[in-house]
Amino acid sequence: MLTETSRQNLLRLARAAIARAIGAERGTRVAEPIPHPQSLVPGEIRIPENLRAGVFVTLRIAGRLRGCIGHPEPELPLVAAVERCAVSAAISDPRFPSVSVTEFCDIALEISVLGPIEPVGDLSEVVVGQHGLIAESGRRRGLLLPQVAVEWNWNAAEFASETCVKAGLRRDAWQNGAALFKFGAEVFGEHMVSRAKTGD
Repeated sequence: MLTETSRQNLLRLARAAIARAIGAERGTRVAEPIPHPQSLVPGEIRIPENLRAGVFVTLRIAGRLRGCIGHPEPELPLVAAVERCAVSAAISDPRFPSVSVTEFCDIALEISVLGPIEPVGDLSEVVVGQHGLIAESGRRRGLLLPQVAVEWNWNAAEFASETCVKAGLRRDAWQNGAALFKFGAEVFGEHMVSRAKTGD
């Protein structure tokens, strides 16, 4: 579990990375590499450099989704993953145009640090609000974060069905051969406290 200092520093890193990517710091888009985190955040990062985890960064304006990109697998060190996902959510989410400089101050960031991904043997293993889901069949794969089920007031079966839809599968695919996986997540954002912790 991350400390409150670590959470706040990750949020600052994510916002700073977006600012540089869209040119919010100087009024123009910049292309230089992101500087080392120590030059961006006051104090210590307090996150081991070798710590890796799956990460999603969600952007909202006035509570409405403005971008969400992530990597479910622990491919990168956590700090690098947060920076990369933050920038991608701001400028590479195909559902939205790039975040503009004028929108920057209205953006609220939320970070989800994923726990281990585990197969679901029975739907009773899924705890709504604690687990996120991944549905997979062939090359199709869809993921929904734990907070999504809470926001839409879904039960476990509805959550599984909607995850299948996200993967481009039939709603009942999880009952007909599609693989279902669960994961916990530590979710924290600007102006909020941690809402979900890694589940068993």
